Amino acid sequence: MKKIFLFVLVSAFSFSSCEKDDICDPKTPTTPRLIIDFYDFENPSVKKNVNSLQVIGEGMTDAVLFNGSPTTNGNRIAIPLKTVGTSTSFRFTLNSNNANPALVDADLIRFNFTTQELFVSRACGYKSLFILNQAAPFVHTDPIAANQRWIRLIEVVTRNIDNENEAHINIFF
Repeated sequence: MKKIFLFVLVSAFSFSSCEKDDICDPKTPTTPRLIIDFYDFENPSVKKNVNSLQVIGEGMTDAVLFNGSPTTNGNRIAIPLKTVGTSTSFRFTLNSNNANPALVDADLIRFNFTTQELFVSRACGYKSLFILNQAAPFVHTDPIAANQRWIRLIEVVTRNIDNENEAHINIFF
């Protein structure tokens, strides 16, 4: 009986020094995405839905997924920025599902920023925060004339991208 008690006691002490598994809570805020709202160029106070918008990162073949779909028809999107480097380019294609190529419009936009790493926790690791450059937060990189672009105006709402609660960029078309 003493041997069993001693064995249980030694086992209890050996397991008491183990740490619990760290699991990152899914509700923990991680690296925020760039939030873009779309507005009507002719009536700037009215949000406007995009039709079959597809967003593809430079050097990528697959589109950013919006609720599991490569296209969206809403007036707000969230896209990821690169956590390494100082810029991310995307091709924004309006009417991407249209069979008539004359109705498909694509603009290439580069977002310029600096990053800041922030320690979240041991389980979650680090997240990146972004600050859009003040002098040139974005650049149209298409050789297309400005009057032929579907994106007519881009407005920076906030330069600090540290959450997904508000829009960071407004696009007027």
